Parts: sequence; C-alpha cells; structure tokens
Amino acid sequence: MKIIGRGAEAILYLNKDKVIKKRTKKSYRHPELDESLRKFRTKREVKVLSKLKQVPKVINSDQFSIEMDYVKGDLLRDIFDKKGLKYCEQTGKIIKDMHDKGIIHGDLTTSNIIIGKEICFIDFGLSFFSDKVEDKAVDLHLLKQALTSKHYKNWRDAFDLVWKGYNPDKQFIDRFYKVESRGRYKRKK
Repeated sequence: MKIIGRGAEAILYLNKDKVIKKRTKKSYRHPELDESLRKFRTKREVKVLSKLKQVPKVINSDQFSIEMDYVKGDLLRDIFDKKGLKYCEQTGKIIKDMHDKGIIHGDLTTSNIIIGKEICFIDFGLSFFSDKVEDKAVDLHLLKQALTSKHYKNWRDAFDLVWKGYNPDKQFIDRFYKVESRGRYKRKK
C-alpha cells in the first residue's frame, strides 16, 4: 500500500484499484472520546457516500476505515485554469442534488472534485445531514470563497456557472445573501 494523501483526520492509501481511508488516533483527545468520534465519523461518511451517485463507491468499511474504488482523473483544482469552467455548471447541478438529498458536504473546494470519466466528489469527512436552507447556503458559500481565493482570475464566471447549475429558488437566494452579509463571511474590499 502506498500513501496518496494525508488530512487532519485520516490517511489515504492506494492498494491497486482501491483507496483505503483510515482515521488515525489523536493523542490530544481523551481515548474514549477519540474512539467514539472516529467511529461516528466513519459510519456517517459511509452512510453519506451510500446515498450519492457521483462519489467513490464504498466496497467495505469497519470502525475506523473505508475501502472504496479508486477514481482516476485530475483534481479540478489542477486543471481549473485551463478547462475548469466547462465543469462548473454540472458541478452546481450535482451540489443541488446532494443538498436535495439532505447532505451537506462541509468542504466544497476544487481540491475535493475529481474530473475523470465524470465529475466525482470526494472527501466527505466533514459532511453531515441537514435539510436546513442555512446549512446549504453556507456550503455553497464556502465553495464561492474557495473559488475567489484559489481561482481568482475567473472565479466570477466559475461561480456564475455553478449558480446556474444549482438553480436556486428564492428562499435559497435570500438565505445565501444573508450568509454572505455576515461579518464572518463578508468579503473584504
């Protein structure tokens, strides 16, 4: 097995055509709390992945790890400047479908989208279930922030296409602008 990624909570291993995501122990947490959190987050992530289409397919899981199909392709982050705009509208549609199923990704960035045979979302470690318009608006706003900081040259066009694909209703639009107007999320001029 070869390490292909490290995050705050897990290490990703490549084993032939499978990815294994192992949640690692955190020595700064009380052992019982650490074990409980790792079990809960692993179980929740498996449940989220089982409800979505354009994500890696889960093959197996245990208390602290998830084995899933390896998705071949490029991170949207790495190809964004050359051809990223052509994937933005479809990305918005996929996010809308995710939100309609009551799933909040929690870390929507171009680093968590793979472009292969189709668009594939990855890293649902911060995901959760919610039907609240507020949570959906924050999720999409975080993608907008990621676009403005990482892809600043064409973030406006990119987000306009995501927005078009998402096709928000009035309630969502109102909530989205309320989220943006708060000090924590307000763009500095």
